[in-house]
Amino acid sequence: MPLHRFMGVDLELAPGVLVPREETELLGRTSLGLIEGRIENPLVIDMCCGSGNLALAIATHIPTAKLWACDLTDETVSLATRNTERCGFSDRLRVIQGDLFAGLSDKGLEGQIDLIVCNPPYISTQRLEGDSAHLLDNEPREAFDGGPYGISIHQRLVRDALAFLKPGGWLAFEFGEGQHRQAAALLARARGYEPATFAEDAAGLPRVAFVQKKWSDA
Repeated sequence: MPLHRFMGVDLELAPGVLVPREETELLGRTSLGLIEGRIENPLVIDMCCGSGNLALAIATHIPTAKLWACDLTDETVSLATRNTERCGFSDRLRVIQGDLFAGLSDKGLEGQIDLIVCNPPYISTQRLEGDSAHLLDNEPREAFDGGPYGISIHQRLVRDALAFLKPGGWLAFEFGEGQHRQAAALLARARGYEPATFAEDAAGLPRVAFVQKKWSDA
């Protein structure tokens, strides 16, 4: 079976699971920069993990990291598990099935996580039924459909991540072109984060947000 290369990791692909895009390497590189060489034994969650590409890239570049990768469907969890085993990371990367953070609620991780990284669905339902319908030819709707405005999963992510991040922990996520103002507004309304910073793609467009949980409620 041909493998797909992402940030130095060779990934198995499968029907029903998103194919990792090159633009998501911006999220991977940004996330690595937040913790690599800064935190001795980082605890990381890869939410909406798909094939496990981001978790496996972080595990490859940071040998002391311990990670959890989470997704909703049987197909994604099965594929991420296979990729984890094939890459030899089963001892420090666990793949969990659940609706966002629901699968982690009994793991004792609240307030312990150094980094949550997420590449959520971010295309609006209307666009998926219009000019972006071709994306559904070979990949699942769940990988793209971000609800009426494309940010439904972001809303839940930003809200629910706070319970798992330690003070000063990082949340980093990808969003679609033109969604940076919506992302900034979501983070501001959550009230638990420092001001957001954005990473830009090669065209100079903001595509990744990264933000720290506040150190205190003061």
